[in-house]
Amino acid sequence: MNLLFFAFKFVHYSVCIGLILIVLLQAGKSGGMAGIFGGGGSDQIFNAPSGMAFIKKFTIAMACVFLFTSLMLTKLSTNVSMMSIVDRLSNIPLSAPVEPIS
Repeated sequence: MNLLFFAFKFVHYSVCIGLILIVLLQAGKSGGMAGIFGGGGSDQIFNAPSGMAFIKKFTIAMACVFLFTSLMLTKLSTNVSMMSIVDRLSNIPLSAPVEPIS
């Protein structure tokens, strides 16, 4: 169970980094600050119709994997180490109280 949790954690972190990179690689719609001043024309250089369809599909696939790994990590984390603090303290041996020296 622990190995499965860490495998999902590794895949989840990899997908997080991949999603960040894929979103940064996508061309903008010239709706940001550059579009206000007329600087959106440079987006047409990087906007290839065939390439954008692949990037969009890849982004959707990675988002689905991210959602799945998020749900699985939530489900698996309840089984990994969800022990209450009271249960942990009950395992500590208690000693008898020390009486003061008179």
